[in-house]
Amino acid sequence: MTIHFIGAGPGAPDLLTLRGRDLIAACPVCLYAGSLVPEALLEYCPTNARIINTAPLSLDEIIDEMRRANAAGQDVARLHSGDLSVWSAMGEQLRRLRALNIPYAVTPGVPSFAAVAATLAQELTLPGVAQSVVLTRTPGRASAMPDGETLANFARTGATLAIHLSIHHLERVVEELIPYYGGDCPVAIVWRASWPDERVVRGRLSTVASRVDDSLQRTALIVVGPVLASETFDDSCLYALGYDRRFRPQSADSPFAGTAPGREEREGDEKA
Repeated sequence: MTIHFIGAGPGAPDLLTLRGRDLIAACPVCLYAGSLVPEALLEYCPTNARIINTAPLSLDEIIDEMRRANAAGQDVARLHSGDLSVWSAMGEQLRRLRALNIPYAVTPGVPSFAAVAATLAQELTLPGVAQSVVLTRTPGRASAMPDGETLANFARTGATLAIHLSIHHLERVVEELIPYYGGDCPVAIVWRASWPDERVVRGRLSTVASRVDDSLQRTALIVVGPVLASETFDDSCLYALGYDRRFRPQSADSPFAGTAPGREEREGDEKA
């Protein structure tokens, strides 16, 4: 018996991993965060599966459901939106399960920032512009921010910022970032990325707040950084002519000469 924590992806049912889909189909019990996980994913559950929406439940009640399944020898599919590595509240559940000696496993999912980047058709790291993406948020009722984790500190790096759970603090976000990125810095806000009613708002730090109304709530992600409007970035070296690499030695004197892998190995390690 295992509690399977499964990243359910950003919203579109077909952005669930194959492993996640197969686990859902194999588990007689499914606990899902109904406030964010689309009900379409429940169609993968077995017939007669016990399906529980955990949105109205407390942590103790959720753990009780897991204990009940464990006692019955039933595997559980525990669905959280996006990927479980950030802001999923998985950690507190795993801590309880360890104390109870109940086995668990984790299956990753497509994170929301990746779905947003796909919607924008945007690489978030461009040569000479930004090579880091900061996943962060503003303080909320449920979670305070550690002292050093401020928007100002992250903004000083010039990295691309993917700001979660903060659309209700948009004016504060703008105010804190303008001194570092400038008012002309591009911003994109994507609401319900990958859902059928997905919406995108683009603007600049100095103007974006005026383009957002109260209908954009909760599931909106704010992306800030020069990469959103850069067309003058350098090509990467990966495919550049003259760049000496293991998969494309440039001369007989290259340290990579004679080591180029066959097709099967190349396909398995394209970016070595």
